[in-house]
Amino acid sequence: MDSLSLVAKNMVVSFHYTLKDKAGQVLDSSSGSDPLSYLHGYGQIVSGLENALIGKTVGAKFNVTVEAKEGYGERQEELVISVPKSEWTLPAHVGAGEVVELQSPQGEVIPARIVEINDEVVVLDANHPLAGEALHFEIELMAVRVATPEELAHGHAHGPGGHHHH
Repeated sequence: MDSLSLVAKNMVVSFHYTLKDKAGQVLDSSSGSDPLSYLHGYGQIVSGLENALIGKTVGAKFNVTVEAKEGYGERQEELVISVPKSEWTLPAHVGAGEVVELQSPQGEVIPARIVEINDEVVVLDANHPLAGEALHFEIELMAVRVATPEELAHGHAHGPGGHHHH
């Protein structure tokens, strides 16, 4: 076995995936597009999936269930916040279910889903939509290669399915 074809730290890994919820509904898939490429060992994909890929070889097809703690984390109720409607500055046409960007005191952009809008408050949920959920992946490993020095310096994959510099 050529160790250069094994998924390991500092390798660029390309795979096709289908992500389903516990009811079997497809939430996301790379089908019909380039495989997803990432630099292994840099936390660019959820840790449970990254760990499941270690040591796999090109052509491997497998299913993996990633529990919430190794996926998008457990739901945190403190991330559900109510903002007085008087402090709400978004356009009136923005409604429940839509995602807005909040800014933390540190200037960090945090996506939050609008849960409810009533006469007094706007209720927002900054949990990842899949927080608290087990993730069910179907994986097909397409390619594994050694990362270039530039990719290692930047901490991510370049090229199709990876990050592009413009």
